[in-house]
Amino acid sequence: MSAQPFRSFEEFWPFYVGEHADPLNRKLHFVGTTLSMLCVGAAVVTRKKAFLAAAPLCGYGFAWVGHFIIEKNRPATFKHPLWSLRGDFRMWAKTIKGEMDAEVAKVQAAKAAEAEAAAPTATNGASSHDAPAAAPVALDPQTMN
Repeated sequence: MSAQPFRSFEEFWPFYVGEHADPLNRKLHFVGTTLSMLCVGAAVVTRKKAFLAAAPLCGYGFAWVGHFIIEKNRPATFKHPLWSLRGDFRMWAKTIKGEMDAEVAKVQAAKAAEAEAAAPTATNGASSHDAPAAAPVALDPQTMN
């Protein structure tokens, strides 16, 4: 989990995406979210509360398998329940539109660029003035005129 507090959902979203990097985890979330929405719809149509009780079980059941077994991380739901739920629905919509894989790639590229920018440079802080001088060139007396 991230130690930093998020001030908005837009700040939270890249963290959420990073926690769902594995395509199988995203598929499990998609199935769970879809089943949860179907349960809520069935509860409205049939007026049976059992469907409402099944909704979170379907959603969390599939999602938690994805996190604990596939990604081997803790679901964001534990620390950010409302933003995580909102993230589930955004991820579901982006999956339907075929945009989620690109979103993951974008977040991973941004993290890589951030890590590269934070990494020490190859010179270890040395300037070009600290570079060793070029080795002297040995002249062959036979070729000199």
